[in-house]
Amino acid sequence: MRSLKLFIGSGFGSGLIPFAPGTWGSLLSLVPIYFLMRSGNIFLIPLFVLIASLLSLWVTSACVEQWGDDPGKLVMDEWAGQALTFISISSTGVLDSDLMILGIGFILFRIFDILKPLGINKLQKYEGGAGILLDDLLAGLYALICLKTLIFIWS
Repeated sequence: MRSLKLFIGSGFGSGLIPFAPGTWGSLLSLVPIYFLMRSGNIFLIPLFVLIASLLSLWVTSACVEQWGDDPGKLVMDEWAGQALTFISISSTGVLDSDLMILGIGFILFRIFDILKPLGINKLQKYEGGAGILLDDLLAGLYALICLKTLIFIWS
């Protein structure tokens, strides 16, 4: 069970890439996010956020035990935050446009996740899995607000 938790916590191995594991984890999460967006079912992205969040909380203790406090290799929290960025974003049906939206959402999420402005850093002070997860969810929310604003302006 411990190996399974480490595998899931590492974003199915994406967090094990030595350089910028959070970025790689966020990038890999875009694959299922893209297909969920394309499905047209508005409930799938919120469900994905919920599942990734619950998985993150479930695996945190094993990952912290294995890799130390708030380990970079633990990226399931990035999966949840990255998905939150797209919670109300619909597919355009045009691959180029969808990829551009995914790319911009990815960049916005990474900026907020790395820089941790606007109170994001304060959330890391919570103990255990909550602190590890909450900062990514807030980064995803800020990225969502920025992405929706950009889409509104471009429209």
